[in-house]
Amino acid sequence: MYLSIEVIIRTGVAFILLLVISRILGKQTISNMTFQDFVSGITLGGITANLAFNTSINRWLLILALIVFFAIAYLTSFISLKNRTWSKWVSGTPTVIIENGKILEGNMRKIRYTMDSLIQNMREKNIFNMEEVEYAVMEDHGKLSVKKKNEYEAVTRKDLQLHVAKLKSFPVELIIDGKVLEDNLVQNNLTREWLESEVCKHNKTIPDVFYAVKGTQNNLFFDYYHDGIRNPIDS
Repeated sequence: MYLSIEVIIRTGVAFILLLVISRILGKQTISNMTFQDFVSGITLGGITANLAFNTSINRWLLILALIVFFAIAYLTSFISLKNRTWSKWVSGTPTVIIENGKILEGNMRKIRYTMDSLIQNMREKNIFNMEEVEYAVMEDHGKLSVKKKNEYEAVTRKDLQLHVAKLKSFPVELIIDGKVLEDNLVQNNLTREWLESEVCKHNKTIPDVFYAVKGTQNNLFFDYYHDGIRNPIDS
C-alpha cells in the first residue's frame, strides 16, 4: 500500500516537473526538434520516468539529476542564441539536397539520407515529378524544404493582378461550446449585448450557438448545435 502511494506521488511530481521544464525550455523542444532538443527530450523523459516508478533509486537524487540536466539544456540553448558557431555545432546546419534541379548525392551520403526518403518527402509535398524541383534543403530539424522551378509555381492573386483584401484583424473567438468568451469580448472592445444582437439576426440565441468567431475581415461566422444535416458523414 505504501509503495503504491509513493509511486502515485512520484508520478505526480515527475509530471509537474517535466511540464514546468518544458514550458521554460520553450516550444522549440516540442515542435521542430534539433539534435540538442532531441537529446534533451530523450534524457529528460528517461529521468522523469525513473522518478515516477523506479523506487529503488532515491527520489531526491533523481530530482537533482533532473534539475542539473535542465540547467545544462537551458544554458546550452542560451549560449546557442548568443554564439552562432556554437549553435551550428549543437543544432546542426541545413544540408542542400537538390541544387539547380540536380540531386547532390554526396550531401545525401553525408547525412545518410536515402533516395526513398527523398521521394517520400516529395510526395508529401504533392510533388510527384522530380523535374519540378529547383532546390531542396534538409533543415536541421529533419524536415525537407522545397522550392519549385518558376514554371511549376502556383499562380498567386498578385500574378493575376487581382485585388487582395487586407487583413483587418486577427480572428477573435466569441463562443465555444455554447459559452461566451467574456475576456475576448473585453479585449476587443466588444459587448455581450452586441453579440446577442448579432446572434438574434439569425433568429438564434446564445445557447443555440456551438461556435462563433469574428474573422480577419470582421465577418462573423456561426456554427449551431442543430446543423440541419439529416445524414452526416461518419468516417
